[in-house]
Amino acid sequence: MTANLHPSESLAQSGSRVCPKPIFCSFYRRELETLYKVSQLLGRTLDLQETSQEVLKLLHEEGRLHYGMICLVEEHTGDLKITDIHQDQAIFTKNVRYQPGEGIVGAILNEKKLIVVPRISQEPRFLDRLGMYDPDRPFIAAPIFIGNDNPVGVLAAQPNFADKFLEDNAKLMQMIASLIGQAILLSNAVQQQTDELRAERDSLRRRVKRLHAFDNIVGETDAMRMVFDQVRMVAKWNTTVLIRGESGTGKELIANAIHYNSPRAKEPYLKLNCAALPDNLLESELFGHEKGAFTGATSQRKGRFEQADGGTLFLDEIGEITPAFQSKLLRILQEGEFERVGGNKTIKVDVRIIAATNKDLEAAIESGEFREDLYYRLNVMTIKMPSLKDRMDDIPELARFLISKVAEQQGRELTLKDSAIRLLLRHTWPGNVRELENCLERAAVMSPDGIIDRDAVSLSGLPEKALTGVPAQPLPPILKSHTPEPVSADKAWQNEELDERERVIAALEEAGWVQAKAARLLDMTPRQIAYRIKILGISVRKI
Repeated sequence: MTANLHPSESLAQSGSRVCPKPIFCSFYRRELETLYKVSQLLGRTLDLQETSQEVLKLLHEEGRLHYGMICLVEEHTGDLKITDIHQDQAIFTKNVRYQPGEGIVGAILNEKKLIVVPRISQEPRFLDRLGMYDPDRPFIAAPIFIGNDNPVGVLAAQPNFADKFLEDNAKLMQMIASLIGQAILLSNAVQQQTDELRAERDSLRRRVKRLHAFDNIVGETDAMRMVFDQVRMVAKWNTTVLIRGESGTGKELIANAIHYNSPRAKEPYLKLNCAALPDNLLESELFGHEKGAFTGATSQRKGRFEQADGGTLFLDEIGEITPAFQSKLLRILQEGEFERVGGNKTIKVDVRIIAATNKDLEAAIESGEFREDLYYRLNVMTIKMPSLKDRMDDIPELARFLISKVAEQQGRELTLKDSAIRLLLRHTWPGNVRELENCLERAAVMSPDGIIDRDAVSLSGLPEKALTGVPAQPLPPILKSHTPEPVSADKAWQNEELDERERVIAALEEAGWVQAKAARLLDMTPRQIAYRIKILGISVRKI
């Protein structure tokens, strides 16, 4: 007679253990198959609410565990509340709960172990609040743990009449409760990470919006006020914007302000420097490509237009693209649709375009380097960024703003002296704000004590020709929150709040670095001012 093996044993072990009766082997096979199917259901999704009803239905149909019930502990009350149940008819409301120690289900929270009742009619703790269990059948309730000593829920069901499989059914229930606990643990961990990422995302969005708020764009001159007014007006619409101006004037800063103060602020914002890529790579970068479109295209890739759908795409140096690629760009600007490289499916997107250039596009049109139709498509709303030499009155406030940024980066306090600002006002700044920022960062590096004065700015590498070729200009008004009441440059040597070194330098600047004239301004003798120049370590400039 051929023996039936326990499912956990291999054929090689057939001599060590033999199943006494075929009915036992059938039960064990069904038990393993039930566990396997339950694990498949729980592994399908992290949301237990989506699978709990199917798990209880499976136990009813294949595990012979009827009226399965899952209760979970509510965090704010500590009560056990039924989250799902398998029943024959819709006679149950989920608003049933058990307090710790109340009934058999509530007792699980106190006893923290499996409870098996051979016959529920003989169990005084059974409350029968649901009114659907057979009083002559057993009842099993297993705690659900998620790695600690306190259960977070209960899995309960009613097996068939008490027989030799009651203990095995109880073990099956405990194993399934463990699987449910692991699913809850993983779900909670993922939910916690999701909540943290969502909170971090919202925090970053608020921070980015603050960084790109209008208050962070420095400028009080008429030219900058006009830019601010244009940005405020255009930000709330989906109009295409062309930002023009010399390199280093802050065109990208204006593009950021437009996006983050627009209705699309929560949508994607992508940037691309069109001058950084050749045509073939630029096309793939903007439009994407299909798998096998060219050598190295091992997978499908979405382009910047597709990634920015619903948001904004900033195209910097738009004037540098070739006429051949300009025609490809024109279609998507007109119709809002394109095909990936190597593909034939038309993709439609909703993307706001902000372009920037320092090139004379009108001259490029005359020479045939830029398409006239593309120019008119881009030139819907133009914002002209003034150069720094056209807004010299903004330099003091701008310099202090940039120094505060450098101080934050270096993690220390930096002080910008008026003598340094007077020196900054004598430079033409062909590199505009970018050059000014780099100069101040170098000056901060050259200032071990954090005080940026005239000498620190000189050591930062400002060209001597630019310093001497520009006439000294009056020091524009500085915000009262930063410094005391300002004194114009030609009278700075009279400012009693300046230290002696700065007063001597100011007098020398006004006197054209003629020591005799500077001595008369300071009511000193030539020998006295020469001595002070020496002991104060002032580098005398020859004009």
